[in-house]
Amino acid sequence: MTSEQAKQRIEELTKQIEEHNYRYYQLAQPTISDYQFDMLLEELIKLENEFPQFLSPHSPSQRVGGTITKEFKTVKHKYPMLSLANTYSEEELKEFDDRVKKALNESYEYVCELKYDGVAIGLTYVNGKLKQAVTRGDGEKGDDVTTNVKTIKSIPLKLRGNNYPEEFEIRGEIFMPRKVFDEINKEREEIGDAPLANPRNAAAGTLKMQDSSIVAKRKLDCYLYFVLGENLPHQTHYENLNAAKEWGFKVPESVSKVNSIEEVFQFIKSWEQKRFTLPFDTDGVVLKINSYEQQRILGFTAKSPRWAIAYKYKAAQATTVLESISYQVGRTGAITPVANLKPVLLAGTIVKRASLHNADIIEKLDIRIGDTVFVEKGGEIIPKITGVDISKRDLFSQKTEFISHCPECNTELIRPEGLALHFCPNENGCPPQIKGKMVHFTSRKAMAIESLGEETIEQLFDAGLIHNIADIYDLKKEQLLPLERMAEKSAQNLIDGIEQSKKVPFERVLFAIGIRHIGETTAKKLAYYFKNIDALKSASKEQLLEVGDIGEIIAQSITDYFKNPQNVEIIERLKKAGLQFELSEEQLANTTDKLKGLTFVISGVFNKISRDDLKKLIEQNGGKNTGSISGKTSYLVAGENMGPEKLKKAQALGVKIISEDQFFELIQ
Repeated sequence: MTSEQAKQRIEELTKQIEEHNYRYYQLAQPTISDYQFDMLLEELIKLENEFPQFLSPHSPSQRVGGTITKEFKTVKHKYPMLSLANTYSEEELKEFDDRVKKALNESYEYVCELKYDGVAIGLTYVNGKLKQAVTRGDGEKGDDVTTNVKTIKSIPLKLRGNNYPEEFEIRGEIFMPRKVFDEINKEREEIGDAPLANPRNAAAGTLKMQDSSIVAKRKLDCYLYFVLGENLPHQTHYENLNAAKEWGFKVPESVSKVNSIEEVFQFIKSWEQKRFTLPFDTDGVVLKINSYEQQRILGFTAKSPRWAIAYKYKAAQATTVLESISYQVGRTGAITPVANLKPVLLAGTIVKRASLHNADIIEKLDIRIGDTVFVEKGGEIIPKITGVDISKRDLFSQKTEFISHCPECNTELIRPEGLALHFCPNENGCPPQIKGKMVHFTSRKAMAIESLGEETIEQLFDAGLIHNIADIYDLKKEQLLPLERMAEKSAQNLIDGIEQSKKVPFERVLFAIGIRHIGETTAKKLAYYFKNIDALKSASKEQLLEVGDIGEIIAQSITDYFKNPQNVEIIERLKKAGLQFELSEEQLANTTDKLKGLTFVISGVFNKISRDDLKKLIEQNGGKNTGSISGKTSYLVAGENMGPEKLKKAQALGVKIISEDQFFELIQ
């Protein structure tokens, strides 16, 4: 066979195999036998071995695997890969719908989808070819698992047709079918290996295997359910999913577009039992707003979109015996009671412990040592006790009394008014709180001192070298070297990591110091509003309440933090160590007080700036963003196709309506 003939035959075989793959995995309508398919693939592999110059990285032969990946590269997501808010209650779904209705004030559609119990994946395609596959990771960054994903036959390496965007991302869930899972476990048991815990864990573990040929043998599958990009063919989620089907993606047939929350409930009920007939695991239903524009209006919290929610079906239950209750102390001093259970098999894993959350839950369940209890896994992950079998209770059982003193430092516990939790107030003298604060302080989203993890902090604390977060910056290399597992290089890495952390910007330092109730988003808002720690420290409660999204509880928490002289001393020591306690010159160059005291609502699509960047500009110039129009609204910034109800309400209330150009004039 000549080189030209080989090239032509490889192209023919590639097209045939891709077509058969599509018919088998996407349409479930195979037209040839498995044997015939294998013969075509074998011929292709043989030709590519003989004529390697014609081997394409997108060839169907690459699905067989064989590449070894020693380390999975970390990749930043182009679009944050947030998780969804969860609920098990139809009442909470109704509340979600009420929030959507209030925020949009116009008609809207929902798209209902099954929630697949697997591993979230983001696939990027450029010019119709798979470029990259990245796991969720922490939502901002994930692992590049492209080599392994290429072995999954339901994921197209090249797209069909030509009406897809030049570059886009499609997200979905990689899962292990139950039949494959059962076969693997049967084989493992036969050779004496421990069985895999459950299909989800098996899929996650498989996806991170170094040898892609083993991944190929695990027969993972994938459903795709969300398209992202700049030039998508449609302005709605449902229509883009249908387009993705035409491009060759395996999109679930169970997706349904509905017009009301009542129809959502019908969808949920219709799948409650039917889902058990599917060949893979599902644990609920995902609800999404169909219109991208309405999704943009609803926006995001720090952790999840406001335009989507997951309803989870109640998990399978087991009964076991409560042997004892222990109490854990968190970094904020919160006391969490934990049930220690007689081991029981539940949803594929052995359960020995379950959180009892707080004193109210113990009271509500009237749970007692020796009780036979009902256990389930919330979302089939976290075990929880849902009830007590009173009929099996010992006649002489004693009512459970919540502890009155901290199990670690013996300080008397407090329970703030309006909160369900008990707290140990000894925040600077209680070991778990001290260590917990340091673990939070050094974490990736805070000061990002990679070589100073939980285990090392424990070691340094036990050695008496650190007692609070400020002590970290007093550490010397010679103090570290005598410690176990602390060689020259690791000690130097730790010192270098601590020094490097001094460059972390103010908003992350503010998050890192661990003021109760201050998350990443709130820390950023406070940093840009007050610009430095001294202004924040001297702010009154009334001034704090002027900041967007700061309520009574957060304002009180901030004032309480700075009233504590030990906290003030720690801040001063960190300042002297060189940490950033004010916005940088570069950040300050982009901030003003021009919009201070003004409240904005934005609506519609803008030509010169994205909605998110517009919101950022408002905050950087001292203004406040809100989602709905009221008498307190200063301006409605109106883009194209803005909501007619918002316009009507703004006119009725006499709110000034401005264009994006007029907004820029305000801040120039």
